Amino acid sequence: MKPTFIKNTIFFIFLLCTALTFSQTEVKNKIVDFATLIPIESASIYVKETTIGTVSNSDGKFALQVPKEFETDTLVISSIGYKSYKIPVNEFDNSFEVYLEEDVASLDEIILIAETRPKTGNDIVLKALERLTENLPDSAYLQKGFLRHKERNKREFKWLIESAITVYDSGYGSKSADELKINVDQMRKSYDLRDVDSIFSYVAYTNQNSSRSRLKPKDVNRRDLSEAQLIKAIKWNDERVNGLQNLFGGKLNLVRNANDPKALFGEDILETHQFELDTILVDNSRKLYKIRIGEGSKLVGLDTKGIFNEGYKAKGWLYIYYDNYAIKKIEYELEAASEAQKIRSKRLFDTKVNHKLVMTYIEYADKMYPNYIYYETPKLVNVGIKQTEKVSKEEEARYNKEERYYYTVQEILFSEIVLDKEKIAEALAQNWDDDIFSTKPYDQAFWENYNILLESEEDEQLIQDLSKRASLYKQ
Repeated sequence: MKPTFIKNTIFFIFLLCTALTFSQTEVKNKIVDFATLIPIESASIYVKETTIGTVSNSDGKFALQVPKEFETDTLVISSIGYKSYKIPVNEFDNSFEVYLEEDVASLDEIILIAETRPKTGNDIVLKALERLTENLPDSAYLQKGFLRHKERNKREFKWLIESAITVYDSGYGSKSADELKINVDQMRKSYDLRDVDSIFSYVAYTNQNSSRSRLKPKDVNRRDLSEAQLIKAIKWNDERVNGLQNLFGGKLNLVRNANDPKALFGEDILETHQFELDTILVDNSRKLYKIRIGEGSKLVGLDTKGIFNEGYKAKGWLYIYYDNYAIKKIEYELEAASEAQKIRSKRLFDTKVNHKLVMTYIEYADKMYPNYIYYETPKLVNVGIKQTEKVSKEEEARYNKEERYYYTVQEILFSEIVLDKEKIAEALAQNWDDDIFSTKPYDQAFWENYNILLESEEDEQLIQDLSKRASLYKQ
């Protein structure tokens, strides 16, 4: 082969790679309240008539990669209760912050005009659930997105995973536990510095999977257990508490699984919840109801196998579009309410709130699809003091209060919806693996143009600290 031909080939490959690198337009900045100058968290930033988008972090900051083919399309920045900001993608200025002005409709005016419409919070929510068959997807689809899974104690990050995932759903009306599939496509980051000596996880795993008499943590000696036994138990605990299949197929997927038996938003919803109309807000020029979620006459339970996950009261907010009763956003918490759950939550986790969920939806092709999910829950990982010869009072306090459990947070941002039947069938023919805990090789080219959730300044610092400690650990 001639040297000139080789040179030309290499040059062509370089040009091609350069073109691919710059085939995206990045828009990034900070969103703040015009009147208070306070950063606006969870604002939506997306390209109109597409599902390309992201959300702002707790500092109000965002970054979005937009393919060149959409650079003349309209970029929309919106947040519930504010007037939207719209501009062509190629005219957005990354050097200026975005200011949103408050936009609130009149509740009294709406109620006076709408004589035939439901007027109470309970009636509005029931109407929204009745309309789920019209507002949710009724046929199969794929969604591609970004997952950030992080766990920390009261002092530092212990575990971080960032992945690209694909979710398949056959549509509302089918049972998600049977029809929903998840695949972990790529891994961006994976740092795991959790203590391996979690006796509690081993005891719980053994009791769940053995017919022998029940173990107690005090009966187990760490030195008698192999590392493999502990790792197996920890992974089992991870999956039952934080597995993606549980999040999508379980009770906390409130809207998607509303027609499942014993659903939280099922037939007995008004026994476990009460809803109060608070006001009318505006989202991207559309009016929506803001409805307070309160406790009902019965307590809420999640029926989690092997975990006492009962005895909660619900609280939070529902945001429902005024025109078609489509649910735009859910903010949902489960707080310990029964005496048994109060004692358990205080003793094990030092908190009453055991589950915190935020779900937002995006309208595409006249249906509402999941757009952003935030799920937070405490997870017990340590039953107390480690096995050491001497333990000071200071160490005892630290083990009991700061390392007893982890705050576990899962965030998912969806940025692509696939409705093409051939592409769906092609994807389903591949092998699917929903294990977010297994490591995969890093593909730099893949991540250069993939939309991710921007870390907050606090998270960014904690992640940097975690990566340094992980490097030292490997050495």
